[in-house]
Amino acid sequence: MDAILIEGLTKKFRPGWPGLPSVIALAGLSLSVRQGEIYGFLGPNGAGKTVTLKILLGLMRPTSGSAELLGKPAGDVEVRRRIGFLPESPYFYDYLTAEEFLSFYGHLAGLDRAHVGRRVTQLLDLVGLTEARTRQLREFSKGMLQRVGLAQALIHDPELVILDEPMSGLDPIGRKQVRDLILSLRDQGKTVFFSTHIIPDVEMICDRVGILVKGKLLATGRVDDLVSHGHTQSVEIVCEGIDAETVPDIRDASTRVLRQGRQCLVVLPGPKRLEEVLAAIRACGGTLVSVTPQKGSLEELFFKQQAGPTNEQAERKA
Repeated sequence: MDAILIEGLTKKFRPGWPGLPSVIALAGLSLSVRQGEIYGFLGPNGAGKTVTLKILLGLMRPTSGSAELLGKPAGDVEVRRRIGFLPESPYFYDYLTAEEFLSFYGHLAGLDRAHVGRRVTQLLDLVGLTEARTRQLREFSKGMLQRVGLAQALIHDPELVILDEPMSGLDPIGRKQVRDLILSLRDQGKTVFFSTHIIPDVEMICDRVGILVKGKLLATGRVDDLVSHGHTQSVEIVCEGIDAETVPDIRDASTRVLRQGRQCLVVLPGPKRLEEVLAAIRACGGTLVSVTPQKGSLEELFFKQQAGPTNEQAERKA
């Protein structure tokens, strides 16, 4: 059973003025999130990420299509007990201390007093806020609020954690702390589904990723599969002892040759003529220093998908 299953999800908003066309936030979105994985929902602002999360949580009804969480329809009251959620811009009662805030949400989740006390202590330590447990939230920085918000989402030990832009506004240290926390959730067997537009975070921690643009899922799969599929990988060769630009077999096969001191950098458009170039280097008495294949990046794929049409909802087997 998938943790999240979305099929043909469409959401249209009525225009504010008569005669204007409807705004399509989602257009036939279909995806699945497996249990125990970290799935990154990547897309620019306005792509429909938050609308998708609101539909999953039962906060908004779709125009058509269906969504299931942990085998139950989206919005099912019972399944909500098994889900933790952190919105992009949460509102907190800022006169409460971190300890009081988490205790309040623990009681809302139905935990008994003894369990709440243990859970609050455990989570404050997990998000690095033990020393700030008695400070009011109004004194917290953006990063500290984000971390206490994550603790709130985890207070009832959910199976599925849904996060809307959890890295937004954090400094590098805060982003690392949140990344480490998400990885620890996977280690506990939990499923994490989070939306973001910060590409490096997706590359670092996600098992799979989906790219959403203008309400359409343009690609989904493992990061390595996505960046290698349809992309020609370049190869960088560093050698010394020869002027590679004067060797026809090397010059003709390469897209770039740079010389610095005794060393030359030779860039090939792909691995096809690699052996030919290596043989030419040896034949000229050159010394091979390194051969480095250059993979495509998720950022390249992301901008390519935004730039023009491609295969919509291309589900690639991981």
